[in-house]
Amino acid sequence: MNLRDKLNMMGSAKPRPRPQPPPEAGCLTLCHTHGLREFPGGFDIDRESVMLMQGEEMPAVLDPCRILYLDTETTGFQGAGTVAFIIGAGYLRPDGFRVRQFVLRDYPEEPAQLRALEKLLADFDVLCTFNGRSFDVPLLRTRFLMNRMRPGALEKPHIDLLHIARRVFRLRLRQCSLGHLEEALLQRPRDHDLPGSEAPGRFFAYLKTGDFHLLDEVLEHNEQDIASLCTLLGYMCTVYRQPEQLAFPEDVLSMGTALERMRHPEEARRCYHLCSGRCRVQGQLRLAQSYRRSGEREEAVSVWQRMIARREGGIQPYVELAKHYEHRARDVDAALDMTRRAMLLLAEPSLLDDEVTVQARADLQKRYDRLRAKQKGT
Repeated sequence: MNLRDKLNMMGSAKPRPRPQPPPEAGCLTLCHTHGLREFPGGFDIDRESVMLMQGEEMPAVLDPCRILYLDTETTGFQGAGTVAFIIGAGYLRPDGFRVRQFVLRDYPEEPAQLRALEKLLADFDVLCTFNGRSFDVPLLRTRFLMNRMRPGALEKPHIDLLHIARRVFRLRLRQCSLGHLEEALLQRPRDHDLPGSEAPGRFFAYLKTGDFHLLDEVLEHNEQDIASLCTLLGYMCTVYRQPEQLAFPEDVLSMGTALERMRHPEEARRCYHLCSGRCRVQGQLRLAQSYRRSGEREEAVSVWQRMIARREGGIQPYVELAKHYEHRARDVDAALDMTRRAMLLLAEPSLLDDEVTVQARADLQKRYDRLRAKQKGT
């Protein structure tokens, strides 16, 4: 072999791969402890309040110290190829709130990372996440299976704060990201926070360069998310116990609707009674509907009558009373009177009437004609 052949071989040789840590070396685990002052209400989390928020059964005794707050940072949304390169977990202790982050320094460490998480999960009864029911937990379950591990450790009662918070605050806030909720509800705006969408790029850059500082902001973002889960859950328990602490009527109305969907009618009615200002009419209508659905029709009638006395709700309470008198009380005269009074409210046609008003006027006329026919037939 001459010199030219040797040089050609050297030029075509592939670059030597960067040495990778063996799987048995374990994953990097970072630990931090936060002071309890940052978590007001953390120890006041109780089973009754959590059960009001969601339908899933909770342990008979819900110990705040046995709730694991979980959040992941992943390589993106690539289906089965998505990897959680940071798994963050936090939990309350009498001396503070502890955060543990299991960090991949390279892909072969994933089995060790999952084993570390599995060991930690064994000490807790309940998971708490933000959209974890749809994303984090299914992702981790897939990673367990891909590594030929059983995902049974993840099968725990699950509090997903995204859905809980969205049901109460979406009407007013529209946007219910964790960061937005922190700022709007907890008065804790984030300064210079790394957007979650940039996390995958930081991880891939770290893999190329080996510069661990590229992950510093990702780790800070993850740690803040975990801490916020505990604070937000404590806040939600407080307002569910005491809805009068909610400052905005939209939130009170939305909480009542959420409670009714979760089949807690008495608590829902409490919220409807508290509705004020621009949400008072909707609260009263929902209160009456709640009574009607449960068969407490006299209570519903009282609500509609009070609304008419206060001149609230437009034609709606008249229409509801007309239905009640016609179909339940069998009092055609009273039903006709309510229909007539509703028609008087819409008596003045206008070129600017919208479709809803035109349709309401037509519906009232139909009802009036039918009741008149009934009245003549009796």
